[in-house]
Amino acid sequence: MNITESLKDGLAREYAIVITAAELDEKTTARLSELAGEVKMPGFRPGKVPMSVVKARFGDQAKSEVIRSALDEAAKEAIESNELNLASQPGLDITSFEDGSDLEAVLKCEIMPEISIPNLGDMSVERPVLPADESEIDETMQRIADENRPTTLVESKRAAKDGDTVVIDFIGRIDGEAFEGGAATDHNLQLGSGQFIPGFEDGLIGAKAGDTLNVPVSFPDEYQAAHLAGKPAVFEVTVKELREMGEASLDDELASKLGFETLDQLRDAVAEQLAGQHATALRQAVKKNILDALAEKVDFDLPPSLYKSEYETVARSMNPDAAAHNHDHDHDHDHDHDHDHDHDHHHPAADEGMDDAAKQEASDIAARRVRLGLLLTEIGRVNEIQVSEEDTRRAVFDQARRFPGQEQQVLEYYQNNNDAMQQLAGPIFEDKVIDYILELAKVTEVETTTEALYAEPEDEAKPAAKKAAKKAGKKAAKKAAKASEKSDKPAAKKAAKKAAKKAAKKS
Repeated sequence: MNITESLKDGLAREYAIVITAAELDEKTTARLSELAGEVKMPGFRPGKVPMSVVKARFGDQAKSEVIRSALDEAAKEAIESNELNLASQPGLDITSFEDGSDLEAVLKCEIMPEISIPNLGDMSVERPVLPADESEIDETMQRIADENRPTTLVESKRAAKDGDTVVIDFIGRIDGEAFEGGAATDHNLQLGSGQFIPGFEDGLIGAKAGDTLNVPVSFPDEYQAAHLAGKPAVFEVTVKELREMGEASLDDELASKLGFETLDQLRDAVAEQLAGQHATALRQAVKKNILDALAEKVDFDLPPSLYKSEYETVARSMNPDAAAHNHDHDHDHDHDHDHDHDHDHHHPAADEGMDDAAKQEASDIAARRVRLGLLLTEIGRVNEIQVSEEDTRRAVFDQARRFPGQEQQVLEYYQNNNDAMQQLAGPIFEDKVIDYILELAKVTEVETTTEALYAEPEDEAKPAAKKAAKKAGKKAAKKAAKASEKSDKPAAKKAAKKAAKKAAKKS
């Protein structure tokens, strides 16, 4: 076996591999000898099958096994002897081979760049902090009070109007037949709340306590119960009481109704909930500041395959036409009939139709993502930062809690899907590296406001990306709605898969 370096260009490497015919014959003969002692063939005792018979029966199989093993061994030797730190899966191609002649192959690979980690202790990072916003707390408290206004019985025989609450018994019928889930007694319904299908609440405007009336409605075409979707129905409704909204009150009685002893305790809980909601945005803001600071301090060559893959991902997200094409062709080909797959489909490039400015923008974003991803990985490797099984287990349970009633399905999805588990581990590792950097960097806390925290930075929202994102968003919404109507996959599995993909996206 002979291995020589045939290309050294940037991060690209190629190695010419020659395995002589004599080596292949020797190893093939050895493999056939092993088979001769193992195979069982009619008319021969075990281990007594003549070599000529074994060779005729298993010769091609043995040679294939030997070639595959020899190439694997050669690739391993090339990588280890040259101390290659691979950036992606290498490619191994046979360039020349005939029976009785040497086998020639080429190993193509990309290596990791030399990454110099900047002095993290010298980095200056701003950490946004958001003081408690009393006005936001006040608005939330008032909204809670409005949503929990008491009702009082209307003693007069006045007609129901928008905003009133009616206590009703009802039964729904389609073609004169009652249907499952279409009846209730003593149901409290606020008119104008939109709780019922269109037309139902409007049909009760003007009714009085004691009235029994028929309310004709039509179920929406997209109604969740397929057997009712698009069908006309008539609800027989008896209005038992008419109640009107009282004044909203912010007092201890409201707090008690919601499970708190005092109004102050309710206010503290609201403030804590709002702070928790803002914590994610604050974390993203300081993470962005760290990545911005790192991006200014590093510049190294990028493995072409990693850059290309990321560029296509970014360009596709900016290019709704390419995204729509790929979505339309992402379907299951497991049909019940045979057909020819060798159709001349046109698969447009991810950036087809994009102008030069948009392509440059996609290139810059892709290069930044790959460079920062490699840098964070190197920081984690050098400082032995790892994701434990407990970390991923906790992440899986966090995902499961997001889907009440479907927790077991989500857990099983991750347990049976190693790729999904690895995708969860990626963001965990990145967060650990970010925390490590925060411990070393010079961090300055800077007060911000809710408006500033959630405002889109105009100087970074380039026109090309904004325009494409807006267009893509509209198309994606339509396709998502259409797909959800047709899908027959379990909801938990789809939700878990979507969550895994989202978790895998880099900042």
